[in-house]
Amino acid sequence: MKLFRTLPLIAAMSMAFAGAAQAQSLVEMFDAARDFDAAFKSVQLQAEATKRKVEQAQAKLGPMVNLNLNGNTNSIDTNLAAARGYSAGTATIAGSQPLYRPADNAEVSQANLLLKLADEQLRAAEQDLMVRLSQAYFDVLASQDSLTFVQAQLKAVSEQLAFAKRNFEVGTSTITDTREAQASFDLVVAQEIAAANDLRVKKMALDQLVGKSDLNPKAVALSAMPQAPQPANVDEWVALSAQQNASVKQARIGVDVAKFDIDKANAGLKPTVDLQLSYTLQTNINGTAALAMSKDYNLGLATGAVVLNYPLFNGNALSNRVRETMSLAGKASADLDNATRNIAQATRAAYFGVVSGVGQAKALKAAEESSQVALEANQLGYSVGVRININVLDAQSKLYDTKAKLAKARYDVLVGHLKLRQLSGSLQLQDLQDINQLLAP
Repeated sequence: MKLFRTLPLIAAMSMAFAGAAQAQSLVEMFDAARDFDAAFKSVQLQAEATKRKVEQAQAKLGPMVNLNLNGNTNSIDTNLAAARGYSAGTATIAGSQPLYRPADNAEVSQANLLLKLADEQLRAAEQDLMVRLSQAYFDVLASQDSLTFVQAQLKAVSEQLAFAKRNFEVGTSTITDTREAQASFDLVVAQEIAAANDLRVKKMALDQLVGKSDLNPKAVALSAMPQAPQPANVDEWVALSAQQNASVKQARIGVDVAKFDIDKANAGLKPTVDLQLSYTLQTNINGTAALAMSKDYNLGLATGAVVLNYPLFNGNALSNRVRETMSLAGKASADLDNATRNIAQATRAAYFGVVSGVGQAKALKAAEESSQVALEANQLGYSVGVRININVLDAQSKLYDTKAKLAKARYDVLVGHLKLRQLSGSLQLQDLQDINQLLAP
């Protein structure tokens, strides 16, 4: 199945927001967040710990060697002989090599699967960080746009208020026009305060995610209208998510891990075979307790054995453990089915969300143009006396509200594309880099 790595765009629009000095791009912030975000680093460190688990499991199948040293000094004093002292020391080196350990073999295979699971968890955490950062990034831009439009509306309402006052003074309008303009002005002032506070909160959230203060995200240089997802078939996206989605892959690995738990439990009912070798060197100085000698002597003893250990009875603990793991394996299969169904539903919702967002953005673009024309018509009508002040104020409010909704709709579509790719398991750093191309240099 072919997926377009770039986010397709129709045509650049005229509206743009200039980026502030020393602003940071989306990719720059993501690089910083990777080194700071606690949730991502937790999964990253867990993956490192899992690698050590694999090495520990593999070590159980290799040889083991132990060295034991022992030394002592003794003194004998009896009525039959003079007191005599002697010393003895022993050194034993023992080694073992597993020959048949079915439980350990299953543990090694399971540990390798757990390593794959950790890799999938890390990939999922990275994709989640991409989406969380992008959401926070565009939340700040949307809040900035909202504040910009409110301030522009405040300026327009201020001019309309001044115009109404002048007309009242010369007797061409009533006091009602002035009061309506004043009420609109006061309302927009309140909206400006709320918009400024919302921007402050959104910036704090972005700063906390990236680990830096006073971040200034680069604005979208050209407002662009994203197209519908490619491929433009929801079933293809659902099929892709069933194969590549990180949660589904983790659940699939979980089924295989549970099967090895069954193998380990069954192995508890099987024998084990080990090869054991040892060599003991005993040194005596001045004899022993039973034998007095005027010189030292050494005694070496080498042994070798193949040891078979077979469990005969364990109170049915092992057989019950087998039944337990079989039930847990069934649970893992049910979890896989549940994850697949949930991801399929989420993928469909994300796909149609992007499609709907594209349509909404197009409709808002048309509404913006219509609102602009309506405002100009009302302004002209007011100047010639066929429209009243409240008509102009309403037209201004609708225009700036539409502009803010249009800007947010475009950001939502961009984030929606990322969420859809996350659900399908195809989200990569390249997707952030594609969005980066839309930002002001």
